[in-house]
Amino acid sequence: MNRGRFITFEGIEGAGKSTLIATLAERLRARGFEVRVTREPGGTPLAEGIRDLVLGRGAERVSAEAETLLMFAARCIHLDNLVRPALARGQWVLCDRFTDATRAYQGGGSGVDAAWIESIAATVHAGLEPDLTLLLDLPVATGLARARSRRGAAQQEADRFESETLAFFARVREHYLDIAAAAPQRVSILDASVAPADLLAAALPALERLAAR
Repeated sequence: MNRGRFITFEGIEGAGKSTLIATLAERLRARGFEVRVTREPGGTPLAEGIRDLVLGRGAERVSAEAETLLMFAARCIHLDNLVRPALARGQWVLCDRFTDATRAYQGGGSGVDAAWIESIAATVHAGLEPDLTLLLDLPVATGLARARSRRGAAQQEADRFESETLAFFARVREHYLDIAAAAPQRVSILDASVAPADLLAAALPALERLAAR
């Protein structure tokens, strides 16, 4: 059996990742592919528990380094129990965030040492990198306004990341773009400020190229 494909989706809050992932999953299933949709941090019951620790606004301070370790702990569990088995079964795995998010948020946004992040990544997912990463890029103010509107409609409070400053998200966005520039064969940048239908149209060519391999 051929190994499945691993596609990751990145971007700041409000970029529209969830909507695009759901639509692309439907397109792939219509073509006969088995698809697994998941997210990070999370994806399995235990990893979702770690997600609650990371995103929750508790009384205790969580340093950027502790945050990084929690992200990789959840990632290791997620890979072992969901992603690697699904790929081995020939499934396409569509994942909302992966290690690029750690590089951008903890590295770019919070200043965690990049070499340290890469050393952990080399252990946690040795031999596994995304086949394709779609980076949904848009201005920070636009993304945060969308996120606030979404939370308001759902009557949800902002999590720890959504409560960060504009300057933090500007650093995250800049770091994402640096990642894309350094890995153009893997990362495709999409203009996420457009309507969902236009974003889908922009994403499809990269997906078609991957399916044709």
